[in-house]
Amino acid sequence: MMPTAKPNVLLIMADDIGWFDVSAYHRGIMGGRTPNIDRIAAEGVLFTDAYAQASCTAGRAAFITGQIPMRTGLTTVGMPGAPQGLQAEDPTLADLIKPEGYLTAQIGKNHLGDRNEFLPTVHGFDEFYGNLYHLNAEEEPEQPDYPNDNPLVKRLFSPRGVLDCKASDVDDPAEDDRFGRVGKQTITDTGPLTRERMTTIENDLLERSLGFIDRAHEQGKPFLLWHNSTRMHVWTRLSERWKDKTGLGVYADGMQELDWVVGQLLQKLDDLGIADNTIVVFATDNGAEKFTWPDGGTSPFRGEKGLGWEGGFRAPVLIRWPDRIAPGQVLNGIVSLEDIVPTMMAAAGVPDIKERLLAGHKAGEKLFRVHLDGYNLLPYLTGETGESPRHEFFYYGEHDLFALRYNNWKVHFQVKDDWFAGALLRPTIPRPVNLRVDPFEQHMDAPSYPIYAGEKLWTVLPAAAIIQQHAATFTDFPPRQAPADFNPQGLVDAALHAAAQRHD
Repeated sequence: MMPTAKPNVLLIMADDIGWFDVSAYHRGIMGGRTPNIDRIAAEGVLFTDAYAQASCTAGRAAFITGQIPMRTGLTTVGMPGAPQGLQAEDPTLADLIKPEGYLTAQIGKNHLGDRNEFLPTVHGFDEFYGNLYHLNAEEEPEQPDYPNDNPLVKRLFSPRGVLDCKASDVDDPAEDDRFGRVGKQTITDTGPLTRERMTTIENDLLERSLGFIDRAHEQGKPFLLWHNSTRMHVWTRLSERWKDKTGLGVYADGMQELDWVVGQLLQKLDDLGIADNTIVVFATDNGAEKFTWPDGGTSPFRGEKGLGWEGGFRAPVLIRWPDRIAPGQVLNGIVSLEDIVPTMMAAAGVPDIKERLLAGHKAGEKLFRVHLDGYNLLPYLTGETGESPRHEFFYYGEHDLFALRYNNWKVHFQVKDDWFAGALLRPTIPRPVNLRVDPFEQHMDAPSYPIYAGEKLWTVLPAAAIIQQHAATFTDFPPRQAPADFNPQGLVDAALHAAAQRHD
């Protein structure tokens, strides 16, 4: 039966976990079970071919805006003091769903910019409680050689603390030299996310999320809750409760804590009697970070976070909605984080949000005109159609297009084997692979691969046509901002270009 009430939406995002760190995926091949996360799969859908993005900021931006990172300019890891962040012109799911009667909250890691104008509470969320960066950046001031006594460093580059923010109708004109104008929100800095605080931050975030669900239920309103766990980003700091829990190391122990958090959230839905009409999404922001092992994720796919191989993008994604989605499904169609926004909007009663935004759509007081790169998966999830509407995926790393997947074929245009130290190579001939034949991209190093690649060069022609069509969308919807570039040469080139323009 079709439910009459709009569904609640609970989005649970983990950090850096690998495809094989969830036991619904590893099936006992690895040690460490995640029964609560697995429950979402058992009672809903498990995707085998779901794609995140290359890094934390990119994945989170894609997830909450429905746009590829190249379009928002949020292509790389957000650092303290960076000028890049979520722009006012780019709507979030919260911006779009709030006018449909939803209460909205974001709890946990944000990573979409640390200036006041980038905070969630001026982007559709009624409240935000969480941190703004990756964990290893949060703890940098505790290093013995960190220049804490340098006021310039502290003022410009030190990480901001855990923030407690509320959206407001009052426009606060107060302005901070570094973080800018406060605007229509209240902001309380609760202090730094220290190594010690990291051991209990999951409990803190969980308490906030459970409280928000209770308040929404008491008010009789549907809710959107985006709960962002700090697990499993380096470096993992566990409380005594979780240390040595599994006997399999710090990563497996941390996954136990993450699974417990998921279990508590699911139990709250059960206790309130709202589980059947609540959509639960479990996902992660990017592929596994393997190079920090044993405090790093595991994936059977080649490569890792930051690289164009499947291991850099393939992610565990699960969706449950008992009122509409049949349990125990394993779906092999291509899906991506960008698909969440149009899918959730369709579930909330707005199936044409993509078309509306192309023409110009007013959400509350804001007018948005953007190109959503996501697809509405709802007919696929509910069984109304047998295949995913998505047939392609673009593997962007930072601002480079590594590869394109269309249907079963993936064509590599640029190759890199080490995120931080590796050189970006551009093969003379693109490197095709059939992911239904070689899903782990292991055989591309075989002595006979050049022969295979030569025979399959025809795959490049459809790929080029798809990329040309994709590139054409940037004419009307260009990148919102220049992406961050940590290569000093980029700064030099920009300065030289600006100087040349002045002389012209």
